[in-house]
Amino acid sequence: MRLSPPPSSPDQPSDAEPPGAAGQGPDHTKPLTPGRTPETPDLAAPPDLAAPPALAEPPAPERPTASHRPLDPKRAFDLALGSALLVLVTPLLLAATVATALSRPPGGVFVTETRTGLDGRPFTLRHLPTRRFGLHVLSRLPHVVRGEMSLVGPAPLPPGHPAARAPWRRTVRPGLTGLAQVRRASALPWDEPLLLDQHYVEHHWIGLDLALLLSALRTFRRSRPARPSRRPSPAPSRTVPGQAHLSDADHRLRGYSAAE
Repeated sequence: MRLSPPPSSPDQPSDAEPPGAAGQGPDHTKPLTPGRTPETPDLAAPPDLAAPPALAEPPAPERPTASHRPLDPKRAFDLALGSALLVLVTPLLLAATVATALSRPPGGVFVTETRTGLDGRPFTLRHLPTRRFGLHVLSRLPHVVRGEMSLVGPAPLPPGHPAARAPWRRTVRPGLTGLAQVRRASALPWDEPLLLDQHYVEHHWIGLDLALLLSALRTFRRSRPARPSRRPSPAPSRTVPGQAHLSDADHRLRGYSAAE
């Protein structure tokens, strides 16, 4: 006689259920990964494709500095002409450096000063102390080649100077010479250095730089001391003791005439 199996109760799991499915709710229909408990996340599960991907914020645009700025025509002009001048005057600078080192105490060959450059950044300015043959200016040519100075530009000022904080001055490099230096040596009435420097910054171009360099060269040639003349000096005039002597260089009052 064949016995039929007893009917299964609702509390007992059915034989048709796969192993490991007991105790799982409607949200746990997938079998567990070996070595994983219901509390630990399933790393093998595919990511949720419905979640939007995280977008990275674009980097803030950087302000171009002196080292990242494109080579403008003025900088190319300074680099080309400054390098050529430095090659030409290098023997003269070396001889002047040796002569200065022999006549000054050790460590005092160059004058060292702190000046404000492009973008208001300070730099160390070194030059020879002698003004003969314009060596105090020519010895600054290495600063032009390095990009700290320009051939033509405003005068280099120390960081504590009130005019060094002007916004227009931060946009250019200080120069070996400039409009203020050239006009100051002339007889023109416009001789305010700060106004001249600002006027140059607002209107500078390559043609103006060439004109100012030629004017500075002519001014330097006129300012050189004249050679002593070989003519004999005139004999001193005879004066009578107790009598005033008036020369042709005396400044006389307005309205004075010889007839009076």
